[in-house]
Amino acid sequence: MTDQTGPVEPTAAQPRPEQRTQHALSFAGVADAYDRARPSYPEEAVSWLVGKQPATVVELGAGTGKLTGLLAAAGHDVLATDPLAEMLAHLRRRLPAVRTAVASAEEIPVASRSVDVVVCAQSFHWFDHAVALPEIARVLRPGGRLALVWNHRDNDIPWVRKLERLIGEHDEREENVRPLMETTHFGWVEQEEFRLWQSLDADRLEDLVRSRSYIAVMSEEERTAVLTKVRALYDDYGRGHDGMLLPYLTDCYRATVRHREPEPATDQTDDEPTAGAVPDEPPDGPDTDALLIDFR
Repeated sequence: MTDQTGPVEPTAAQPRPEQRTQHALSFAGVADAYDRARPSYPEEAVSWLVGKQPATVVELGAGTGKLTGLLAAAGHDVLATDPLAEMLAHLRRRLPAVRTAVASAEEIPVASRSVDVVVCAQSFHWFDHAVALPEIARVLRPGGRLALVWNHRDNDIPWVRKLERLIGEHDEREENVRPLMETTHFGWVEQEEFRLWQSLDADRLEDLVRSRSYIAVMSEEERTAVLTKVRALYDDYGRGHDGMLLPYLTDCYRATVRHREPEPATDQTDDEPTAGAVPDEPPDGPDTDALLIDFR
């Protein structure tokens, strides 16, 4: 079957600053669809992001708990936060033993230097980074890590490319992580990629599209038109009761906090290092499989 579509509909364009709040809050109205249809994450990605040893973890923008369950199963002590109670309600039902809080990345309800890892799954791009990044740095212990992860559909598959054109999706991976690469609150950024396959039937594919913020803010007429096209796409490419497999690339990033120490009171020559200074070279012994990005 050939990959043919009509004109691209710019429904997924990056929202303007004045629209971001509306888009972010729209998840409250699609929490059920989000919980039914959004994919989980590869276990090996969780291990890379957070480590294999039990850690104290704050998850920002935890949503309905797609990543939270894997963190808890790996033995980590997790505080799952999200600004929307409607999203956390699903997480609380599924994972009643996990601590939760309705809170934002700009005001994290934990003590300074009390957390080993802050992790953000599908959420970092929604933050006010000028406020959130220093706040994340505040709660991390020395040597603590910020870990980011996004699932992105692998559009090497023809039907996935057609789906993205139908819903107006754009690849914004570089823009999503740029604030971490440019901040002075964190050091070298390591990157790794994993693969994930999600089994979908027609209803779950519709829910997956419905759970996108730019679809949620459409008028009912516009949204129905898009979902009708998505249903037709499934009928063309689907496999009946067996459904279809949607491939994802799971993009992971991690960086170590740089705490700002007070300036020493004694005079120093230009050749003497300042206490708490950050070295110009990456730390010894990086993971050989990780890509180190020097963003300075």
